[in-house]
Amino acid sequence: MAATETYHSLSALTKKTKSYTIFWLTLSIAVATIYSAIAILPTFQHQYIIQDDARQHIFWMQRFVDNQLFPKDLIADYFESIAPPGYKAFYQILAIAGINPILASKILPVLLDVMTTVYCFGVCVEILPIPVTGFIGTVILNQGLWLGDDIISATSRAFLYPFFFAFTYYLLKRSLFPCLVFLALLGLFYPGFVLISVGILILQIFKFQNGLPRLSGERSNYWFCGLGIVVGFGSLLPYFLDASQFGPLMTVKEARTLPEFLSSGRMSFFHDDNPWRFWFGASRAGLRISFNPPIVFLGLFLPLLLRLKTRFPLVQQVRGNVSTLIHLIITSLFLFFAAHILLFKLYLPSRFTVHSSKIVLALATAIALTLILDAILNTSRKRKFLAISTTLIIGIFIVFYPNIFWKKSFPINSYIVGQKTGLYEFLQQYPKDTLIASLVGEANNIPSFAQRPILVGNEYAIAYHVGYYRQIRQRLADLIRAHYSSELADTQNLIQKYGVDFFLIEKRVFAPEYITKTKWLRQYLSPKLPDDMLAKLMRETLDSLQKGTVPALSKVVQDCTAFSAGESILLDARCIAKKTNLN
Repeated sequence: MAATETYHSLSALTKKTKSYTIFWLTLSIAVATIYSAIAILPTFQHQYIIQDDARQHIFWMQRFVDNQLFPKDLIADYFESIAPPGYKAFYQILAIAGINPILASKILPVLLDVMTTVYCFGVCVEILPIPVTGFIGTVILNQGLWLGDDIISATSRAFLYPFFFAFTYYLLKRSLFPCLVFLALLGLFYPGFVLISVGILILQIFKFQNGLPRLSGERSNYWFCGLGIVVGFGSLLPYFLDASQFGPLMTVKEARTLPEFLSSGRMSFFHDDNPWRFWFGASRAGLRISFNPPIVFLGLFLPLLLRLKTRFPLVQQVRGNVSTLIHLIITSLFLFFAAHILLFKLYLPSRFTVHSSKIVLALATAIALTLILDAILNTSRKRKFLAISTTLIIGIFIVFYPNIFWKKSFPINSYIVGQKTGLYEFLQQYPKDTLIASLVGEANNIPSFAQRPILVGNEYAIAYHVGYYRQIRQRLADLIRAHYSSELADTQNLIQKYGVDFFLIEKRVFAPEYITKTKWLRQYLSPKLPDDMLAKLMRETLDSLQKGTVPALSKVVQDCTAFSAGESILLDARCIAKKTNLN
């Protein structure tokens, strides 16, 4: 007993004083800041750079700075229409304050990560009141976040982590008003997670007695649940009241007829040939439980550790709040299967589990590690040096092993660096309604870097709203004909129909291999849906090229080039429209 007391007087592990709490919280914030600072560092090294998902969800916000950008642009209008109202208003306020949305998206990840870290620390300490648990939990969570692209995207899903942890923290603290505030913010920024949060509040009113669920006797649980349901669903009213101008959501029957939803498609969803992938690994349909960083496997053993109270004495200090993790798992799984039953009406099933599993595993691992480290440190005086050494090694390993195993891949930033500076600057000289038509990947960067609209691009070919995607498919079909037809009239028809000003091509775009090697176009070569309109067109186009047909557009490259740099060639549509004789 004396040896244990002497040892614990030297150990900071189980200390609960305010100074130790501040120390571990400060250390947690420092680690989060270092991770996020390393991640955003590339944004200060390049003039044209943007996070991958921001190309979809933030490019159109440049309208907040200049309302003449992207006039009557289908793509910009669509992505603005699906933006959550709180998320949209937040960036609009920043723009009014003089902060460009794209610039804001590069800085926000640091602030969002720090806020996530602070509240995650608080949640950990509310479950197991040991400050080091908060530190371990925040470090593991940050490693998981920076091995993905959620926080770094600064899109709506980046806000779910700080807001959900804040909601959970105030729920555990039984602070009703701030809990409801962050619940409302979740609904306004990332509506899918407000359903999970309301589910947690509903489960709070139940408790198990003799293995059976019974209503809780605590009145505060009913207040939280009742008001939470009102606030949560109230925050979703804008979505229910706002009828989309882009038509209804895609149905399962419709999705089954589109190559885009096949396993090889742009919106890969149905994996009929691989049920295991469909239910567990698929990015949209599967559970997507990530075991990165691998240390989170340890969290799976928490239920076992909680039963071994004699071997792990710190279990006595684990509060009943730990049941919140179980509630999160139950609610997420319920909504996952509900999303499959109501496919696309609740968006994508994986969105209800991928974030929840990351949160649960990080917190469970932090608690489990604390219990294990405490058991190690509770050794006799003779083994004290070994215990301290083991603890230090584990601590150093937890903080630094991502940099060892992933090296330059950690933290992941998923930034897209614009390499065609001359092209962007050339297009910026033209009117803001200048429309560019292209099948090449570089076209996806033009709205963000040149602030000019494009006819279609694979990054923007999102197939969930019928009214939007029907137009995108028609545009793509027309563009394929314009690109590869042997008749220049097809190209001229496209120019007249959509008001195209430029064609962006590459030297290799007219070769058959370009179609077979470009994933966006190759998806239509799948034999599974041969009667699809685009599938037929793509096969006919490929057959024609393989037989030696020369696209008419390739014959005007020399005469109609307006700009050229490396592989990229910009063709003037007015020049093409005037062509009558290609011989």
